[in-house]
Amino acid sequence: MPRLVLSELASGQESVAEMDARRVWELSGLPEPVWNKKLYEEGRFVAKPDAWFDDVGLAWEVDSLSFHLQVVDGFDRTLARNGRYAAAGVLVLQTLPSRLRSEPDKVVAELRAAHAAAAARARPNVRIAS
Repeated sequence: MPRLVLSELASGQESVAEMDARRVWELSGLPEPVWNKKLYEEGRFVAKPDAWFDDVGLAWEVDSLSFHLQVVDGFDRTLARNGRYAAAGVLVLQTLPSRLRSEPDKVVAELRAAHAAAAARARPNVRIAS
């Protein structure tokens, strides 16, 4: 178990929920996203999504209720982040961590649909920080 956790942390996941997200993504057949990298639009910080599908400009956020609603300013920061995504033209899929384990097939379907929707429009001018 410790080796598995270290391996997953080395590949970019920063939480158990993100490790679960990686397992769900592996079922999707989609290209591998970049995990936990900062995004910028013309030098302005946009966000640091849990997963970023650079090929189509899709952000995937695994948003827990405990962090995003109950932590002081968590909800405000989440709304500000989503506003920056919208202003940059980034399509975002938000998933509750509990669904990664309870409804992985539904999350895979949502992830595939979001990827297809992102691919059907012009890719936003957002870049991964180097």
